[in-house]
Amino acid sequence: MTPELRKRGSFKIFSGNANPALARKICDMLGVPLSETRVSKFADGEIDAHILENVRGEDCYVVQPTCPPVNDNLMELLILLDALRRASAGRITAVVPYYGYARADRKPAPRVAITAKLVANLITEAGANRVITIDLHAAQIQGFFDIPLDHLYGRPVILDYIKNRKFDNMVVVSPDVGSVERARSFAKRLDIGLVIIDKRRPRPNEAVVYNIIGEVNGKTCFIFDDLVDTAGTLAQVASSLKEHGASRIIAAATHGVLSRDAVDKLDKSPIEEIILTDTIPVNASKSAKIKIVSVASLLAEAIKRNHMGESISELFK
Repeated sequence: MTPELRKRGSFKIFSGNANPALARKICDMLGVPLSETRVSKFADGEIDAHILENVRGEDCYVVQPTCPPVNDNLMELLILLDALRRASAGRITAVVPYYGYARADRKPAPRVAITAKLVANLITEAGANRVITIDLHAAQIQGFFDIPLDHLYGRPVILDYIKNRKFDNMVVVSPDVGSVERARSFAKRLDIGLVIIDKRRPRPNEAVVYNIIGEVNGKTCFIFDDLVDTAGTLAQVASSLKEHGASRIIAAATHGVLSRDAVDKLDKSPIEEIILTDTIPVNASKSAKIKIVSVASLLAEAIKRNHMGESISELFK
């Protein structure tokens, strides 16, 4: 631990089973050990979690994305938060690099749940005093929490990777209208053009491209989205871009969920490279197209600033 952190008092970082590798990287950067927990299951599948260190009055952070298996990892997070609260931890921060159940953020039809709000309530009631997350599926989810939330962006680490590659004649592609603000931010920082895909979803996890707004002929197209789930949308968009004359197609997403046959779809698509962060554990050996960049330094700096009482928004200026 650095001298400036030590002056502020100690803090502890815990992890469930969702992404312990990321938690260890964060700890290495902060110079603290990963605190000990035991998270296991009873014979019937119920989760049992035990904090193995004294946390009374401590500033505690639980690093746990709600990635697949989603329900198990969500329950681990809630149980760890509850255990820390009952152990009299001083302040409890849920570090949720990937916030699952975020796609249901409104009522598009009668008699459907708003699970993004439900999960926010669960995390709050379990004992979290603050949440740190990266690239929420919809920005308004920040307002679903009745506790402070620090919304980080995976953009800086992906931008660094793209700048180092020095692609020529590039445009940023927003895969749908909802991602325009995110894509525009990328285009502004790279000082390049923006293309928008007019896409419709006839049913969940399916996409149909109707129009491409902007010029892609002879261009290197950089598609950026917050997550890749089944990769159906990404593969469809890439095929349409190729049909309209794109010379090269590069894709990036903060969260690589990669459900079902997503990797197979990516391999068969015209995408040359798919850049993902490690908010979710991804086995890059499954495809030569997958490149992983780490958000550990971003989360470590956010935890440090939170502990020191410093601004986190300064990270993105």
